[in-house]
Amino acid sequence: MTLLLAALLSLSPAAAADPASTAPVRGVHLTAWVAGAPKDRRAFLERIPGTLVNAVVVPVKEYDGNVYIPGVASASALGTVRIAISDPKALVADIKARGLYAVARVVVFKDDTLARKRPEWGVQDERGGLWKNQNGVVWVDPYRKEVRDYNLDVAEAAARAGFDEVQFDYIRFPSDGDTRRCRYSRVDHSTATAAALIDEFLEAARARMNASGVRMSVAVFGLTTTAHDDMGIGQTLLKMTSRVDAVSPMMYPSHYARGEYGLANPNGEPYKIISWGLRDAKRKLGGSEKLRPYLQDFSLGFKYGPAQVRAELRAARRQGVESWIMWNPLNRYTWEALKPFTPEELTPIPGEDDPPAPKKDRPAKPPKAVKASTAAAVSPSSAAPAALPDDRTLEDAETKEEL
Repeated sequence: MTLLLAALLSLSPAAAADPASTAPVRGVHLTAWVAGAPKDRRAFLERIPGTLVNAVVVPVKEYDGNVYIPGVASASALGTVRIAISDPKALVADIKARGLYAVARVVVFKDDTLARKRPEWGVQDERGGLWKNQNGVVWVDPYRKEVRDYNLDVAEAAARAGFDEVQFDYIRFPSDGDTRRCRYSRVDHSTATAAALIDEFLEAARARMNASGVRMSVAVFGLTTTAHDDMGIGQTLLKMTSRVDAVSPMMYPSHYARGEYGLANPNGEPYKIISWGLRDAKRKLGGSEKLRPYLQDFSLGFKYGPAQVRAELRAARRQGVESWIMWNPLNRYTWEALKPFTPEELTPIPGEDDPPAPKKDRPAKPPKAVKASTAAAVSPSSAAPAALPDDRTLEDAETKEEL
């Protein structure tokens, strides 16, 4: 009877995620400008029925620093609002009307807009002026309380709009560019003070989100699942997970360096990357209950289609991780790969879950940011109906995501 029930569950479309429960959350990321256009977002949402998807993640503040929703007084005063979602309550209503769980994504410390509006709040360069990464982007100083409070104001506005959960992204210190020249308002900055600051922010966020009645999650570097330190950016998986309801390592195989886990081409091994990374994360956390990885549904250097996306999902399922979020920068998902599993698909293949060859223990380093080709990010034509309009933020800025 138990086996029959498990088989039936694997064949069933997704049930709505209950905000008050630990039910699996299986989401897709929907860009802000499409989310804010009623006709376009409804066309997107109509593709979800019959799939495993039961949640939608929408950015209300992106990595360019723009705040996309109204109702944030501090952002309005600073001139950092660029309305993409004029009626966030209507957006949330559309999501929930379809029995879906609504997550608001807030990018925190990678914020070129706020740092340029208030340069004294930005990360400084030892040579003078604002520090810039290799793409000319500036960050805000995580040690500044004004910066932290500003981001919590955005999160509270999302909670007032009715989102079930707020997810904090780029909740870390800079990783790419010449970070040796970074100077912060805390002169004794170190890996220890960075990790403590991130924990302090999450403690404050937890208090505000609890008061608002919403859940809270974080997106983190994919390699935090394996790293033995904070990777120099203040992210320690175990400590951060203790503060939140869910943690989302960004485990895009395209972003793993050649040789990681002993693989010559990690991008071509989606099953192994996801399986081995989640195995390491479970060991760190003592279980899989809070794990909700970001998975890759875009092409970057290696064509990703139904087989590759399905391999990621199968790896997560085989590791006992039922929650995940799919990422495609243009909302073009491989919907056919997001269908419920058949019992045959979950049958183990001999040797597929064998651990990687042991390697010399060394601190993990954050990978460099990679610019993704928007042309290559389109799924196979069989995977979706006519594409939705491209997101304006991706026309204005480089299309890239960091691990």
